[in-house]
Amino acid sequence: MQETWRWFGPNDPISLQSIRQAGATGIVTSLHHIPTGEAWPLADVLERKQLIEDAGLNWAVVESIPLHNDLKTRTGNYRQLLENYLTSIRNVGLAGIKAVCYNFMPVVDWTRTNLSYTLPNASQALRFEMTDFAAYDVYLLERPGAENDYEPALLERARTRFEAMSETERDLLEKNIIAGLPGGEGSYDREGVRRAIAEFIALGTNGMRESLLHFLRAVVPVAEEVGVRLCIHPDDPPFSLFGLPRVVSTAEDARIILSSVPSPSNGLTLCAGSFGARADNDLIAIAREFGERIYFVHLRNIRRESDGSFYESDHLDGDNDMVGLISALLDEEARRTREGRADPIAMRPDHGHLMGDEIGKPGVNPGYSYTGRLKGLAELRGVTHALTALRRSAGNPAS
Repeated sequence: MQETWRWFGPNDPISLQSIRQAGATGIVTSLHHIPTGEAWPLADVLERKQLIEDAGLNWAVVESIPLHNDLKTRTGNYRQLLENYLTSIRNVGLAGIKAVCYNFMPVVDWTRTNLSYTLPNASQALRFEMTDFAAYDVYLLERPGAENDYEPALLERARTRFEAMSETERDLLEKNIIAGLPGGEGSYDREGVRRAIAEFIALGTNGMRESLLHFLRAVVPVAEEVGVRLCIHPDDPPFSLFGLPRVVSTAEDARIILSSVPSPSNGLTLCAGSFGARADNDLIAIAREFGERIYFVHLRNIRRESDGSFYESDHLDGDNDMVGLISALLDEEARRTREGRADPIAMRPDHGHLMGDEIGKPGVNPGYSYTGRLKGLAELRGVTHALTALRRSAGNPAS
C-alpha cells in the first residue's frame, strides 16, 4: 500500500517537508480555497500538484471535491452544480491525479460531540457521545419530533445532561457538531440546520439513494474518460443522526452503489473507523468482497459503547481487527500484482491523538495532529512490513 498523509494545503501547520520526514510518499488534499459547488480551474489543480511534487511527494488522492447539498437533493441550481463537478473531475484527470474521495452525507460531515476527549494517558481523542448528541438534538436544536428517535432512558439522561450544562458547554457542543470542516460548505446557524434537516428527512432514504445513483450515472462516464476513480466514503457515524437518511453505512449499501453503476471508476473508500463504528459491519469481509473496487483506505480504530457512543482509540488497540484488515488488503494487492495491475491501494493513518506539546497548540485541525498520526503511521507500517515478511518467508513473493 502507498502510505499517504492528509494535508490541508499551504496554510496547514504541518509542512510537506514534515510529512516527507514521516515516511509518507503520497499527499491527500483538496483545494480548500474554492467554495463548495464551484468548478476547480485546471490552473489551480496544476499549481497545487507542482507544489506537492517540488517537495518530493505526489498528489495521490483528492479528498475531496465536496458536493453541495443541492446536488444531494437535486434542488435549486443543481444542474449547474453538476456541470461544475464534471469540470472539476475533468481537470483533476487532466492533471494526472487518479483518485477522488467524496462523501454523500447530508447536512453535516463526520460528526463528533467532543474534539478533545481526554484519555487515561492525558492525550486527547475525538469522541461521539450519544447522550450529549441527544441533548443537543432534543433540547438545544429542538428538532421537531426528535424525542421520538431516542429510547426513554436515553432521553432522561440527555435531559439531565442538558440541564447540567453551562451556556459555554452548550455553545461548544453545538460548535463541535455543526462547525463544518475545511473544504465543506462551512458552518450553519441553528435555524439553517433545522431547515436543511427537514429537507433531507422529506427526501427519505430512497430519495437520497436515487440522488446518489443519479449523480454517479452522470459523473462516472466522465471519470472513465479522464482516468479518474471515484471512492465514496462511508457515513460517519454509520447510522442516522437527526433522523437523516443514510445510504453509505453498511455492506449492503456499498453493494447497491457498486452494482448499480458497475464501472471501475465507481469505487469505495474503506474507512475502518466509519464502517467499524457499527458492530454488525465486518471490515475484513467488506475488504474481501469489494477489494477490486477499493482504491483508498482510512486506517483508524475505535472503541464502541453499548448506546452507540464511541471514541477513537490507538490505531492498533480498538474494536477493529486492524491486523486482519491489513492482511485482507495485502491479499487484494497481491491479486492485482498477479493480474499485472500497477495500482496499489492508497492508505492514510486517519485521525490521531493530540499529544505531547501539540496539546493546546493553535491551528491544529481536530484529529489531524502531527505526532498522533506519525505514531499511527509507524504502527500501521510495522504491521504491514511484518505481514509482508511473513508472506515472503512462506513463499508468496507477490505479497
